[in-house]
Amino acid sequence: MTGLRYVYAVCRPFGAALQAQLTGVAGAPPKLLTHHGLIAVVSEVPERDFAEEPLKAHLEDLDWLAATARGHQAVIDALTAVTTPLPLRLGTVFRDDSGVRVMMEAREDAFRRALDRLEGRVEWGVKVYLDLEAAEAAEAAEAARPQGKAASGRDYLRQRRMRSRSQDDMWEKAEAFSRRLHETLSGRAEDFRLHPPQNPTLSGAAGRNVLNAAYLVPRGNSEAFVEVVDRTKDDAPGLRVELTGPWAAYSFTEFHEEPAKAEEPEKAEASEKAEAPKKSGEPQEPREPQEEDA
Repeated sequence: MTGLRYVYAVCRPFGAALQAQLTGVAGAPPKLLTHHGLIAVVSEVPERDFAEEPLKAHLEDLDWLAATARGHQAVIDALTAVTTPLPLRLGTVFRDDSGVRVMMEAREDAFRRALDRLEGRVEWGVKVYLDLEAAEAAEAAEAARPQGKAASGRDYLRQRRMRSRSQDDMWEKAEAFSRRLHETLSGRAEDFRLHPPQNPTLSGAAGRNVLNAAYLVPRGNSEAFVEVVDRTKDDAPGLRVELTGPWAAYSFTEFHEEPAKAEEPEKAEASEKAEAPKKSGEPQEPREPQEEDA
């Protein structure tokens, strides 16, 4: 390979073959690079797009970022079907094979510890959304008291106050429902992460995101975990429970944590935008891109 090396994940050797027609970032097929009994899954990518300066520029192009996230996730999904991968950050690029091997050697112990902890486990994502309009309609129907047109300014203000109190009550009910659901699911998982609520403008999801959680579950327990989530979906009017997965354990691969750089607001929005193709096709949140290894 003569281009830069885009690294998707690190894993242990596996016997099953990846899909013959599998392509990843920039349409390039993934290759396996072995070092000290570990495998880095890499693709060759063009320097004109993935060198440090072009990559920074591309981060402002949400369409390019979304396409890159889809290619990244396609490879991670294929790996998850045959082994336990440790996904690296979106945009992890090195100059050549030697740079990848230096990274693997520097983090070898941490990679092995993470692989030991995550072997045979997958990540499930659970989100709860509150749709205020649907909740209000359900509440009005249940109470059989549809609101009439305000006859005066005083009636209008009274109805506004009642509606505001009603929305506050719905939000409290949604939070209470989410707490109960999280307690139930965390009791059936080995670990969990509570992520910040998603911005609806960027995610495109309807309603307000009340719960945004990831759960680490043994593969053998996944069916029971999914059944628990399914049983809750119709428990509360106006609430939508969304289950995604199984994914590679994005939210639980903490082996790479170097001091994190504070993202600029625009970069944070770009990262959240990139999550949509990953988890709708859906971490964890695509990671802050790592600069090219010199």
